[in-house]
Amino acid sequence: MTTSLTAWQALRAHADRLRGTHMRDWFDGPQGPARAARFTAEACGLTLDYAKNRITDETLALLFALAAQARVAERRDAMYAGEPVNVTEHRAALHIALRAYPEDGYRALGEPVGAQVEAVLAQMARFADAVRSGAWTGVDGRAITDVVNIGIGGSDLGPRMVCRALTDAQTTGPRMHFVANVDGSDLARTLTGLDAATTLVIVCSKTFTTLETMANARTARDWFLRRGVSRAGLARHFVAVSTNREAVAGFGIDPANMFPFWDWVGGRFSLWSAVGLSIAVAIGFERFRQLLDGARAMDIHFAGTPPQQNLPMILGLLDVWYRSFLGAASRCVAPYCEPLELLPAFLQQLEMESNGKSVGLDGSPIAAGSAAVVWGTTGTNGQHAYFQMMHQGSQLVPVDFIATLAPVSALPGHHTKLLANCFAQGEALLRGRSADEVRAEGVRDEALVPHLVFDGNRPSNTLLLQRLDPYHLGALLALSEHRTFVQGALWQINSFDQWGVELGKKLAAPIQRELEGTAGVVAHDASTAALIRRARAAQPTAAS
Repeated sequence: MTTSLTAWQALRAHADRLRGTHMRDWFDGPQGPARAARFTAEACGLTLDYAKNRITDETLALLFALAAQARVAERRDAMYAGEPVNVTEHRAALHIALRAYPEDGYRALGEPVGAQVEAVLAQMARFADAVRSGAWTGVDGRAITDVVNIGIGGSDLGPRMVCRALTDAQTTGPRMHFVANVDGSDLARTLTGLDAATTLVIVCSKTFTTLETMANARTARDWFLRRGVSRAGLARHFVAVSTNREAVAGFGIDPANMFPFWDWVGGRFSLWSAVGLSIAVAIGFERFRQLLDGARAMDIHFAGTPPQQNLPMILGLLDVWYRSFLGAASRCVAPYCEPLELLPAFLQQLEMESNGKSVGLDGSPIAAGSAAVVWGTTGTNGQHAYFQMMHQGSQLVPVDFIATLAPVSALPGHHTKLLANCFAQGEALLRGRSADEVRAEGVRDEALVPHLVFDGNRPSNTLLLQRLDPYHLGALLALSEHRTFVQGALWQINSFDQWGVELGKKLAAPIQRELEGTAGVVAHDASTAALIRRARAAQPTAAS
């Protein structure tokens, strides 16, 4: 158990000693510049300022000792070696091989994977180039103008987020659309206004049996058929990202247009694989390769850099410090970059599906806590919403501020205002404002003073990208993956399974049959049974 390690016990005592200390005291006076320099790290075009955290040199030393005692580096090396680190499914977790070069020599359970990865990347490059150039056409010979990616979870969130983030990198090519929710309004709204003859659908499902994805795919297929596309012609309008060749062919997709991936690729780590086909079509394969290269650079950094300068190690250790020792139940992610608006949602799946567990690798209960709730929106929008709670609320919420040094937009004056707000929020969370400072600002109404006091001492990281481009985004996302891995290694969790999503899916099938009237009533709790009766009464003839 992690909690039995001597470093863990030392950190508990250390946390108790720090509780009465205010970070402001560490910045006032001559020690401030030295602290800022000491608690800054750089890699792959990213700069991490973590000086505004409730940590001292002793804290870091104890955290690094914890990483050593928990054998984080050894577990990392096992993952890189393609060992079955996903112990409950006896699988490797080798997403790093997806952005590697053949000479990197990765193996999954002893089998070389480089040639397979390169073959799929070459297939993706040919297809993306054909669609973007107009060489791939619909049934009537016209070029594709719109691409609809149908998936869910990792087959949706990653590609959707990257395409949104890199919209400005698109010079030519079709418009991108994403459908995930089985709520029919999602697909209906997406298809409205599209021309079937110039629309292409990418169906992303490893097994080609995912309920939501296949329901949407079948409805989309019917939409094409109703608009005059023949069943034979569907092959010009559907491609698949899957491993189930037989099901893909049965659906009406030419197996030659199936893009495979492997069981050592977890869904939330899959955007680098054929699941990223929509990204390659959106921004071009050359830029997609740059995305992979940025991630590969971070992979190399994580594998070879000492912990004291290792960005994923530092961030993962800080996450465990706040969650397990200071009681922070959540972490806010605030990108001060509008194209990164979907990043918090992507990180929610990455971290909470990976580490939202209550048992460790050996099956015993976890006493150390596990994944914090990850949430957030872009700045400056969040400043006018939940930042009130973070500044003056009763909860401790560490914040990750993310910004780019180079502006994404060429509109003059906006970027300096954006960065000013980003940096000011971190400073305000750190320093706060005392009652004496409120009075010194001219407030004479003593009844108002308590309402204007900010305790401060609220921690944050600031992560700066040189610019928002494929390379730096790739590095940022790989940093997030490895940070999540470090958390799991410290808590001794299997970060690569997700059994928690299975039970609800299993129970949904009989409920669906009851709602459709195709099966008799089975036993439910009284609340669920009442909901089913109410839903059936409201839709007596609606079988869908």
